[in-house]
Amino acid sequence: MPNTSPQKQIAPYGSWASNISADLLTAGNVRLSEARLFDGKAYWLESRPAEKGRSVLVEYDLDSEKPAPRDLIPAPLGARTKAHEYGGGVYTVGNGYVYFVLAADQRIYRIAPGSDIPEPVTPAGPWHFADLQLDQRRNRLICVQEEESESGCEAVARLIAIALDREQGEEFGRITVLAEGADFYSNPALSPDGLQLSFLQWHHPDMPWDATELMLAELDETGAVAKARHIAGGNRESIFQPQWSPSGQLYYISDKNNWWNIYLAGSDQPLWDLDAEFATPQWVFGMSTYGFLDDARIFCTFTRSGRWQLALLDLNTSQPQLLEHSGCDFESIHCTGDRALFISSGTADFPSVVMYQADSNRFTTIASSSAAPVETSWFSRAQTIVFEHKDRVVHAFYYPPCSPTYTAPEGEKPPLIVFGHGGPTGATSAGLNLKVQYWTSRGFAILDVNYSGSTGYGRKYRDRLQGQWGILDVEDVCAGAEYLVQQGLADPERLLIKGGSAGGYTVLAALTFHDTFSAGASHYGIGDLTTLARDTHKFESRYLDKLVGPWPEAEAVYRARSPINHIEQLDCPVIFFQGMEDKVVPPDQAETMVAALRTRGIPVAYITFEDEGHGFRGADSIKLALEGELEFYSRIFGFPLPTPGTGIKIDNLREVC
Repeated sequence: MPNTSPQKQIAPYGSWASNISADLLTAGNVRLSEARLFDGKAYWLESRPAEKGRSVLVEYDLDSEKPAPRDLIPAPLGARTKAHEYGGGVYTVGNGYVYFVLAADQRIYRIAPGSDIPEPVTPAGPWHFADLQLDQRRNRLICVQEEESESGCEAVARLIAIALDREQGEEFGRITVLAEGADFYSNPALSPDGLQLSFLQWHHPDMPWDATELMLAELDETGAVAKARHIAGGNRESIFQPQWSPSGQLYYISDKNNWWNIYLAGSDQPLWDLDAEFATPQWVFGMSTYGFLDDARIFCTFTRSGRWQLALLDLNTSQPQLLEHSGCDFESIHCTGDRALFISSGTADFPSVVMYQADSNRFTTIASSSAAPVETSWFSRAQTIVFEHKDRVVHAFYYPPCSPTYTAPEGEKPPLIVFGHGGPTGATSAGLNLKVQYWTSRGFAILDVNYSGSTGYGRKYRDRLQGQWGILDVEDVCAGAEYLVQQGLADPERLLIKGGSAGGYTVLAALTFHDTFSAGASHYGIGDLTTLARDTHKFESRYLDKLVGPWPEAEAVYRARSPINHIEQLDCPVIFFQGMEDKVVPPDQAETMVAALRTRGIPVAYITFEDEGHGFRGADSIKLALEGELEFYSRIFGFPLPTPGTGIKIDNLREVC
């Protein structure tokens, strides 16, 4: 039979027209988070770029004859907490109300079903709240409170209870301190009988993935802490997500055997001894990777070799059962009865809210992050690759250029963009990400590197970066690009690198201290480690003690690894993107680098967003960042665009390099 498939157009890599537009990433998409189940209803948060990043709490009645999602917070209000700057754990449900932190003033409010008017629970003040839990026995909220200081001192963290009793009017909203004195608190969890409270705490200079302490407090009838004791963690042991079973047994995740595995409190052996991670770094509050369907079964997710899987763990037999699902990235697991709710994405599946029904072993998609489906022929699938550098193994995902309508001239090799994820304690995944597909559908290859220090490969891999940030991560991204060149998968003259936050520092360090890349893009990245050590928020104020060295004793090391101090070595084009309200990486980080490159005559572009913080939430910002970066590359390397660019200003650009 004759071949009836359409013939592809021939065009240079990078110049291909694509159905995956910047508008598609904004107007047609939302970011999903914090999936929860309460009383037969599913809840989740949607961050909507088309509404300037407004985070909306959505309810879905699972038992309705015609279930449909319903916004619970009237526009223009949003639910978001500034605790730790990264937020999370922003709402809970019970006693006929939804309780949430209002983005506008950071107070806790509650709203009843059918109402459009939230009622304030906490007074106005210098507080941020997170990890909201309902103590139904005593009709109160338990949560983390972060109190900002006006004197320039660090914020003070506490674990508190907030009275909700309307029978005694003066009691409503009254705050009682349950724990204080540690630098950080998270994960308050009440036992089913309400007589015990578990929580996590940790201290400077540790981050939660370095060492956390699992505390267990006994509560008296009034809810006051009668006695609290340390039962696990600390001393280079990271605890994640303490949780009570329906019968009142306490479980948690620990990395004491190198891998984040699940344990029953008091036991030295994991429930399922596996060289895999059942946890992720606790950058935000409210993270969850497992839950109880009943006393005998845990529904959980774990990652091996960068790929996440779902499983049921039988607590009576300790036998696991792997569950078949098309996803490769799972988060935000929450269970009640025989139902589990979670957020899933696959290599060609948009992130979605999914319900698992244990009695029928059935998965049902409730909501998708995309309102504008794309033909899967546009999607480049992640390929797991492993390469070696200096006798260490490094993991990454490779995405080849992919288009159903275009192909490149014979013999041309694609430009490669190496992605450096943020954190740096974090990881990238193989789940569908339109910010990757935007580039591959235009003819770029992508290498998304889980460099040394990334999570998902055990504590030893994660600890590689201690004292080595700016060295091993940089070597790994450079080695990954060179590996693909050796494999014939990338043009050695068009190697690019991009990253945000800590990934932006990896970008600037790679461009400064190595000659691998021809250009780069820094999204709210770090150019001066000394400035970051002196001027950042409490959560990360001692982060660099482990990654670089104690401040100020190791000031010489900070200066040696800061690209701004070696600007004479950076001689290729760079584009910078910066939110002017960023408290994590303040704008002066980018501005100092931009000024130095302008002075030296290096092509440089600087795009700012007045109302954005650390990461861009608004549709216009996301669109300009994508289209501006593409235009920057096209003008630097001289390939045409299918449609004219936005006309960004590039200083010192006199001719195509």
